[in-house]
Amino acid sequence: MKTLIIAAAVGITAGLLGALCGVGGGIVMVPAFVTALGFEQKKAVATSLAVIVIIAAVSTLNNSRQTGLIDWRVVGITAACAALAAWFGTDLMHKLSNQHLTKMFGVVLLVFGAKMLMGK
Repeated sequence: MKTLIIAAAVGITAGLLGALCGVGGGIVMVPAFVTALGFEQKKAVATSLAVIVIIAAVSTLNNSRQTGLIDWRVVGITAACAALAAWFGTDLMHKLSNQHLTKMFGVVLLVFGAKMLMGK
């Protein structure tokens, strides 16, 4: 029951932040799955990505109701390139240790967070 409550709270937080900030919720879900649910980094990442599919589909459906809000040309190019990179990225993830992935995730969050806080 505790796991379900934590998962629901993480889902609500990730969904709101994903919709508001476009972060996909991964910055919330991965650390929460690791710390609150005790997942290893690889399981947290894989679970987060599966959830993001649903978050993205619902957000896209709702955002597409407003004409011109989504640039579908950019979506097509970006999605094709991201899908190809993700295929190889998941293979790389399987080869790396959980500890290495955790450190990489932390560095990415720090670098992009600092850049965003300092402005463009």
